[in-house]
Amino acid sequence: MAAIRRAIGLMSGTSMDGIDIALVETDGGGDVVRGPSGFTPYETAFRRRIEASLSEAKAMHRRDERPGMLAQIEEELTRRHGNAVRQFLSGQNIEAKDVDIIGFHGQTVLHRPSEGLTVQLGNGELLAKVTGIPIVYDMRANDMVHGGQGAPLVPAYHSALARHVPAELSHGRPVVFVNIGGISNVTIVPSKGDPIAFDTGPGNTLIDQWVEDRAGIAYDAGGAIASEGEIVGAAVTRYLTKPFFNLRPPKSLDRNDFTLEELGNAELADGARTLARVTADAILKAGAYAPETPSLWIICGGGRKNATILKDLAEGARLSGAKVVVAEDLGFNGDSMEAEAWAYLAVRALDGLPLTWPTTTGCKVPVSGGVIAGRR
Repeated sequence: MAAIRRAIGLMSGTSMDGIDIALVETDGGGDVVRGPSGFTPYETAFRRRIEASLSEAKAMHRRDERPGMLAQIEEELTRRHGNAVRQFLSGQNIEAKDVDIIGFHGQTVLHRPSEGLTVQLGNGELLAKVTGIPIVYDMRANDMVHGGQGAPLVPAYHSALARHVPAELSHGRPVVFVNIGGISNVTIVPSKGDPIAFDTGPGNTLIDQWVEDRAGIAYDAGGAIASEGEIVGAAVTRYLTKPFFNLRPPKSLDRNDFTLEELGNAELADGARTLARVTADAILKAGAYAPETPSLWIICGGGRKNATILKDLAEGARLSGAKVVVAEDLGFNGDSMEAEAWAYLAVRALDGLPLTWPTTTGCKVPVSGGVIAGRR
C-alpha cells in the first residue's frame, strides 16, 4: 500500500494574476483528502512585468536560457512563492517539517510543443532553500522528451476526483472536467481506460486582453460586460475555423496562439460577448473526442465565474442531453483545483507514477517526471 503524504501545490497560471496554493494528503492514487487552500495575488506592476517578459521569451530556443529580464523575474517570482508558502503555513499552524513535498509549477512564458520546448520560470533549488521543504518542479519536460505536448498535466488528478462523482450524474458515461484559465483545457474521464485530455482554445486570456485594451479593466467580472453585448457571428466563425481546431488531440496551446485580430473593431460589450461564445463553443467541440457522449461537464478555474460563458456552455451541452455544473456543486474547489493537482502530481513523481499518458499529451508511453530539489 502506497504511503500517504502531505503535499502542497503551487500554481501560477496563464492568467498571471497570482499564486494559488493548496494542501492535499494523498497516496498519489485514489486516496485524496483535500485540505486548506489560499491565493496570493500579484500586484498590477509585477503582472505587467511578467506580461512584458513574454516578448523576450519568444527569442528562446533552449529551456535554460533566460534572456533580458527573465532571470530577474524568475528569482523574484520564486521568492514570492516562498513567501506565499510561509504565510500559508503560518496561517494554518503547520510547520514546514510536517510537509513532505511541494509541487511547484512556476510561470509558463513559452510553450512550443512542435519544437519540444516549454519554459516555466521558477527556481526549484532556490524554493527548497527558502521553504526548507523538498520541491518537485519542471514536471512538463520529461513528457516532451518522450514525444508529448507537455500539457495538460492535470488529468491524473481529474481522474482521481472523477471517482467521487455520484453515479446518478455520470450515468456510466464520460465525465468532462473543464479548466477555464487563460487557456481552456479538458479532461475526458471515460468509464474505462486512460483519461483523454487537451487544450480546447482561448479561456479568459482574450477576454481579459480585450476589456483591458478597450476599458482599462483587468477582467470582465462575472461576465457582466459580455452580458450587455451582442455576438458578432462572423468573428466567432473566424476563430473557430482556425487550423488548431482541425488538429486531433492531444494538442496544446501557447498563450499567444490566439489574438484579438479575428475580433476586429467591435464595441466593448460586443467583443466580450463574442469572446465568451468562442470560449464556450471551443470547449464544447471537445465532446466529439469522447468515446461516448459526455453526461456531465464540471467547470473549474476562474472562467467558471463568468456567467455568460456558463450560460453558453449550459445551453450547448443541453443539446446533447448533458448537464453543466461548477466544481463547487460537487464539493470540489474550482479555484484551488490546479494547485491541488500539482500537490498530487508531486506525490506521484516521488513514487515514479505516470503523470501523463499517450491519450493526454501524445507521449509515446506513460511518463513520470519532475526534478526533485532539497531531498531530506
